[in-house]
Amino acid sequence: MTAIVVQDVHKQFGRFEAVKGISFTVQPGEFIGFVGPNGAGKSTTIKMLTGQLMPTAGTVTLGGVSVAADPNAARAQVGYVPEEPKMYDYLNAREMLEFVAETRGKGDVGWALELTGLGRDAERLIQEYSQGMRRKTAIAAAMIAEPPVLILDESLNGLDPPSAARVLRALDQARADGAAVLLSTHVLDTLEKVATRIIMLRGGQIIADRPADQLDEVRGLFGAH
Repeated sequence: MTAIVVQDVHKQFGRFEAVKGISFTVQPGEFIGFVGPNGAGKSTTIKMLTGQLMPTAGTVTLGGVSVAADPNAARAQVGYVPEEPKMYDYLNAREMLEFVAETRGKGDVGWALELTGLGRDAERLIQEYSQGMRRKTAIAAAMIAEPPVLILDESLNGLDPPSAARVLRALDQARADGAAVLLSTHVLDTLEKVATRIIMLRGGQIIADRPADQLDEVRGLFGAH
């Protein structure tokens, strides 16, 4: 079953149309690089995928479930990392991951802790963490239950290169295991070794939907007007 279907989706904020009738699908086992300049509509689209915003027009479905008709069932299929993750500050990383695994009914806490790379810092309260440490914990929480869809919004920002590489390897393995991965990023080089396809937005519209081996052509579009 198709993991993500976005069909003629618009999003209006007053007189401003942030997303202008975009359509795309994502299959299980695809890794989508979701790219575009600031204000392109990427985060607005991701918020519609995750049920935080509802489209002004058009439909979004995850695994055949309409986000508008049954947002809880749709969200249950998704591991999501927002650009600015919010967590329970008075838990430590281990407790946070144990809580997520219990809530979702599955998850390997040891594997998820290894993904964070926090070591002994996993026993410190999250309120003491740097932004990068918080982000790694949020990524591990999104991935711990092996959801069929992973959506990450600028989630590699602030990670040191070894941590970013470790996360990308884990995402690539999730894709190889059949998950659909959508990673929003400004850094096209990040996608070179892991993405199977690139979708570029500008001005609320899709201006390119290309196989990842055409990344150089997409790179050329990035600065074009």
